[in-house]
Order: sequence, then C-alpha cells, then structure tokens
Amino acid sequence: MKHTLKFSLTLLIGFMALITAFLFKQPLWAQIIVTMAGSLVALSMMIEMVKTLKSGKYGIDLLAITAIIATLAVGEYWAALMVLVMLTGGDSLEDYAAHKAGRELKALLDNSPQTAHLIEAAGLRDVSVDQLQIHDQVLIKPGELVPVDGHILDGQSLFDESSLTGESQPVEKAPQDELMSGSVNGDTSITMQVDQLAADSQYQAIVKLVEASANQPAKFVRMADRYAVPFTLVAYIIAGIAWWVSKDPVRFAEVLVVASPCPLILAAPIALISGMSRASRNGIIIKNGTTIEKLAGAKAIAFDKTGTITNGQLTLDQVVPQNGFTEASLLQLAASAEQESSHILARSLVAASDAATRLPLTDLQEVTGAGVIATFAATQQTVKVGKLNFVAPEQPTATLKQTAVHVAVNDQYAGYITFIDHLRAEAPKTIQELQTLGFQQLTMLTGDQQATADQIAQQVGITDVHAGCLPIDKIHLLEQTAPDNRPIVMVGDGVNDAPSLATADVGIAMGAHGATAASESADVVILKDDLNRVSRAVQIARDTMSIARQSVLIGIAICVILMLIASTGVVPALIGAMFQEVVDTVSILYSLKARKDRPLLK
Repeated sequence: MKHTLKFSLTLLIGFMALITAFLFKQPLWAQIIVTMAGSLVALSMMIEMVKTLKSGKYGIDLLAITAIIATLAVGEYWAALMVLVMLTGGDSLEDYAAHKAGRELKALLDNSPQTAHLIEAAGLRDVSVDQLQIHDQVLIKPGELVPVDGHILDGQSLFDESSLTGESQPVEKAPQDELMSGSVNGDTSITMQVDQLAADSQYQAIVKLVEASANQPAKFVRMADRYAVPFTLVAYIIAGIAWWVSKDPVRFAEVLVVASPCPLILAAPIALISGMSRASRNGIIIKNGTTIEKLAGAKAIAFDKTGTITNGQLTLDQVVPQNGFTEASLLQLAASAEQESSHILARSLVAASDAATRLPLTDLQEVTGAGVIATFAATQQTVKVGKLNFVAPEQPTATLKQTAVHVAVNDQYAGYITFIDHLRAEAPKTIQELQTLGFQQLTMLTGDQQATADQIAQQVGITDVHAGCLPIDKIHLLEQTAPDNRPIVMVGDGVNDAPSLATADVGIAMGAHGATAASESADVVILKDDLNRVSRAVQIARDTMSIARQSVLIGIAICVILMLIASTGVVPALIGAMFQEVVDTVSILYSLKARKDRPLLK
C-alpha cells in the first residue's frame, strides 16, 4: 500500500508537471516541480541505502539515486520523471506480484476453525476449539470445518481437504477414518472423537507454518545483490567513458537512465515467492526462499522408514489363536476390547473386524504402556489385550519379528495377533524419480531391525541402509555427509525424526497426520500423505531457481545492451527511461513463470 501511494503521488506530480509545461506554458515551473519531487525520492532512497549498508548488506539503490540526480543535474527532468515512475511503479508491481503469488499461502488463514459443537449428556454445547479435550465427542454439521484432529465415531460423509493437501477431489470418510482439522464436511452430519488438542492439530500447525514462511530473503537474493557490484561498476564505467569521449555530461545521464536496478531488486524475490505459492498449491509448504535454493542444489537424500517409505499405519497380518480359541473369536474379542481406544494398534484391530460382531463393553480400563482390560457382561468375560507380560506374564516369551498384541480371556492365554507396515505404493516411483534427478546418494536411516530395513530398502531401490539407529545416530550420520554430497535432505515423520530434520540442510516432514514436532523442525512440510511430493518439491525448487537466475540475467543483459547503445548518444534520456520500463516489466513477468504448474520431469 505504501508503494502504491508513492506511485500514485508520482503520477500526480507528473500530471501536474505536464499541465504546467504544456497547458500553462511554464516549463521552468514544471522542472521545479519534478526536481523537488525527484530530490525527495532520492533523499528517501539514500536513507534506505544507508540502513541497508548498516545491516551488512549491499544493495543497488546507489545506481538509481545517481540516475535521478544526474538527469536532474543536466536538465533532463522529463527523463528523471520517467525514472521516478519506473522505480515507484516497479515497487507497486512487486507488491501486486507478491500478493498474487502468495495468495494460496494466505488462503489457509481465512477459514481457521473457531468453535465446535461439544456433545454432552445434556445435549450440544458450542465451545471454543481451545476447550476441547482428547476423547471429547463433537458433532460436525454439513458445510462446517473439522475443528481439531480426530476420527469418525458415527456417520459417513465427503470431506473437502483441498486447503490442506492440495487434493481437489472430496474424500469419503467412514467410521474410524481420520479427520484433519480445517477440512470441510459435506452434506451429512457426523460424530467425531477428538484425538488431538487444538494447539496440536493439523490446521493450527499449518497456520503456524504459513506465518513462518514470510518473506525471509534467500541466499540467492543476496547473490542478486552481489550481481549489483559488478553491474554498478560496469554502468559507471560505460557512463564515464561516454561522458569523457563526448565531453557531454548529458551522455552520462543517458547511460545511467537505462541502467535500472529493478531486474536485480525484483526478479529473484518474486520468483521465489511464486515458487513457494506453487508448492503450496501442490500440498507442499516451503518455509522460506533459502530452503528453495538448498533444495534445488541438493545432492543427497536420507529417508526414515516407518511412516515415510512405509505407510506408518499397521494393518492386521496374522491371527494366531491358542488353547482352543478360533481366529474369528480371537479377533472378535480383541476388537471388542479395543473399540473405544485411540491407540494405533486398536484402530487397526477395529478396522479389520466386523462392527456387527463386536460385543458391547460393560467396563474398560486402560493401562498406559501395557494394554486394556475389558469386561463384557453379555458373555461374562474379562479380556486383556496388550503386551505379553501384561496379558499373561506366566506365558513363555515368544520371539516375534513383527509387532503383535496378545490376548487373554478370563486369565487364560488366547493367542496373539500380528501387524505389518506396508510399503507405500508410490515409494519405488519416488526413489526412481530422485535418481533420475541426479541424486548421488540415497540412504535409509531407521530404528528398525536390519532384516526388515533391508527388505524394504530392496523393494524401493535403496542400497545404503543404516538400521537400529537411535535419533542421535541419525544426527551423526547426517553430520558425517561428505561436502561433495551436500546439501543433504532428510525426509521423515514423527517426534523421533525432529532432531534429524533440524540437522539436515533441508528437512522434509511428512505432516499429513499432524506430526507437529517434525513439522516445526522441518524446512518443508508435505501436507498430503504422498511420498511422491518429495520429488515434486525438488523439481519445483529447481525450476524456481532456474527461472530466478534467468530473469536476473535477462534483465542484466538487456540493460548492458541498452547502456552501450545509449553511450553513442542515439537514445535520448526520456526514450531510454521508457525502454527501461519495458525491461523491468519483462523481468518481473518472466519471474512470475515460477508460479505456474507444468510438467517438470521428462
């Protein structure tokens, strides 16, 4: 808004100068008006330049200031006016482009869930989302936002998750399916159970990420400032030689008028903002421009296994009954006992069972870290489900390579149920794409046992495997990455991956399930539960940096050509200023190419 006001005032001053010169036939007063306005702008730019230098950065404002002063000094006040229009108009165009490019990032903030319909014994009560507690039951009416993360208890509906994942098609959800806060319910009321507090839910975590992805300057933007050093010297040399050869100070002004810094000042940041916006539309939050540059130059990538290369959602594998129980009865009793638990294994058990066969609970007791004790009055049975030393401590310990829960009925051991974590369907394709993109080192870092890790790695095409890793081990392995293989990217999810994500040059969190700790530690967050977005993020980053460099170099090349032409005296200062406006527009519009989606990997 500030730049738009400056641009409007500059246009008003120009209009007044034109009226004064051509309608009232007072060119001297027109020159005075433009000179006063130009001096004020030059002074304000000088103050900003001093602040920039004090902060330890070098900008290119000196060139613009010199161009204004030089044109005013030699009486080319119309050219000075064009330079003023160019500078203030360029800043206004930058504001517009930044607003246009960042629209998707800011859209998440517009629909933040505020209230929820809490189900109580006395009926519904509207409460703030911050008042909701884990295990509370909430009613979500048609068209309303899901207030916090949870899962459906009753009802079935379509949910619009486009603002969270970038997926445009509504997703059908049924009982036991997970719900993400911020998604929009379709046309059927449903009852959900709260699994996460509001502060830890997906939508609130994403809002924090969006707020954190503000305009932090990237290293490449500072590189653009470093381009300014030789560019400024070249401009002064060409202008100085033109003045010395022609003996005419006007020639000095004519050269500097076309040596506009706008391609350097605007092109790179607009391209980076555009790339961040484009990534957001693809379900990828990139926190800042520095991350785009590092991701574009990455040479090595490391993956966690569980929840990253695998689904992280255990599914039932085997039902092994003992002591006269059948597979059907063992699964029925275990699922009935776990039907009100939010534990991941409980959800897997319930999902694998038939709702019609589950027994109504009379009493349920959860023992943290051990299991549950359920009582069924209808069958007069007490069922324990959980770890072996909790369920049947006298039972000989079995060596199981898979995750398992054990079951006892009326203190009699009934058997165990195993679970398996399946490979993500898109994982092999993702690894292949990363290899095609030229990654020199692909590694798996996991806390799982070696045999399981090797099996998964072989299926996806990773040969460098480190199993049995604690979080500190992953950090050491990342820190030992050879300089030739940096920057290195780490992809993971969950609390245990947070240190690794923070240690890597670029941390990418699979944040679809609200892994808040991982998301906050990461530089990039994948909002949709799709590993293929990792390779897409790399491609978007590389394309964005390519466009940023091209837009800067195109602007510089055209400016140098115009300076050489202007040094001959064939381009009047006013015409040169008009040409420069075209150069600025071309550079900015070229930078906006980074915002458009298009096929990347051939």
